[in-house]
Amino acid sequence: MSWWDEVSGPDEDDDYIDESSIRTRPNRKGTRPRTKVRPSHSDAQTGRIVAVDRGRYQVMVDENGADERTITASRASELRKQGIVAGDRVDLVGDLSGDDGTLARIVRIQERSTLLRRSADDTDEVERIIVANADQMLIVVAAANPEPRARLVDRYLIAAYDAGVTPMLVVTKTDLADPEEFLANFVGLDIPVFTSRTDSMPLEEIHAALRGHSTVFVGHSGVGKSTLVNALVPSAQRATGHVNAVTGRGRHTSSSTVSYRISDSEGAGWVIDTPGVRSFGLGHINTDNILKAFGDFAQVADTCPRGCTHLEDAPDCAIAAAAASGELGEAGPARLDSLQRLLKTFAKRAEPES
Repeated sequence: MSWWDEVSGPDEDDDYIDESSIRTRPNRKGTRPRTKVRPSHSDAQTGRIVAVDRGRYQVMVDENGADERTITASRASELRKQGIVAGDRVDLVGDLSGDDGTLARIVRIQERSTLLRRSADDTDEVERIIVANADQMLIVVAAANPEPRARLVDRYLIAAYDAGVTPMLVVTKTDLADPEEFLANFVGLDIPVFTSRTDSMPLEEIHAALRGHSTVFVGHSGVGKSTLVNALVPSAQRATGHVNAVTGRGRHTSSSTVSYRISDSEGAGWVIDTPGVRSFGLGHINTDNILKAFGDFAQVADTCPRGCTHLEDAPDCAIAAAAASGELGEAGPARLDSLQRLLKTFAKRAEPES
């Protein structure tokens, strides 16, 4: 018997323990216990990312439906380490009305069919995602003002083939210069080519090529890419600029990647306009895919010795022999030089640091 029982006498409820007076320290981070179980969001609605601006995403939902609309959304906290880009298909919850001041939430990124990327330079393996789910790339280059750069087009082609995207080429401002010499660099490559004058664009032909596809437009600043986008999509109203007469460089006018839908009585497609760039790093590219940008070279390379590097000092290189003999056309040596420049860059990147 305890000392209390000796004083007060036995209590008939001695076996009962009263816990009402026990003090517990509250959880400073909230009263609900943390859990790793996330909601399934089975009621989420799917949409397409059409623009990204400082952590806010413009998403088109009910695409091609009676209630098609564009809403503003933020990214769920569990997606904070995942990049969301134009062209992504995402699942959303929350307020999907699209009314002013409303904000939905992106809770899932659907599996991507393609992913077009670039790096800051050839030695940087950190990739920058440009666009997702595009199946075509339209490379825009000017015949003059600024001068066309075959090496930059080579890089676009390599990035397209690495991503599994079909490339096309449009040469603008052909009234200022004859593009034939430039186009000779790509003889043998199975890519559609469109030529465009300042006062006359082949809009019907290009529109037909875009129908039923998601096409990303890329090109050097000042080549007329935004002008072409505005002609194809009048509602886009993309800013256009001019070329500096001293430097010969175009001024950056498009500062963000934006998707636009084009449609007519025969079908619809998507145009994804990207900011103009003066360089296109390939540090993230699988080097095995480089030859895919030079289709005829890839066929000749099958007869090269095993392990051939295709560089200037490579013994018995079949590509070098074919270029020297004229088998690859007049532009063969120049195109081989372009290939070797890229291969040489990647060879240096693969060397261990001393």
